[in-house]
Amino acid sequence: MKKLVSLGIILLIVSFSSSASDDLVKYKSHYSVKKTADRFENIIKSKGFTLFARIDHQKNANAVNLALRPTEVVIFGNPNVGTLLMQCAQDVAIDLPQKVLVSEDANNQVWLSYNNLSYLKKRHNIEGCEVVLNKISGVLSQLSKATVAP
Repeated sequence: MKKLVSLGIILLIVSFSSSASDDLVKYKSHYSVKKTADRFENIIKSKGFTLFARIDHQKNANAVNLALRPTEVVIFGNPNVGTLLMQCAQDVAIDLPQKVLVSEDANNQVWLSYNNLSYLKKRHNIEGCEVVLNKISGVLSQLSKATVAP
């Protein structure tokens, strides 16, 4: 019986891990966290996006004497597109403006990540807005690929 319960717990944990990864789109970067975030910021600015904020979580952790691997979040957007998405499902505003996470994992690999649009669609029950969702997904993919390209 203990083995069966243990197996059930393990399967539950594994299923959460795999579904959680489906919620994020991740790109491996050959640059440092700072360099990757700098590249992303420069690209979005050159494309006319608004940079709302850039948060250095490692710096904030260090300020309170806590350790954290390099971790930055870039918050950006374009009201011409974000508004269309909010018109489809106003609750999606809680996830806007768009953000990317640039972080270094325990193996010193740097990743650029963002919420998968299928996750946002499911989370906010967005219906009939595939054109907008596909446009945003495509733009995020292009921005990310350009950022991590050697």
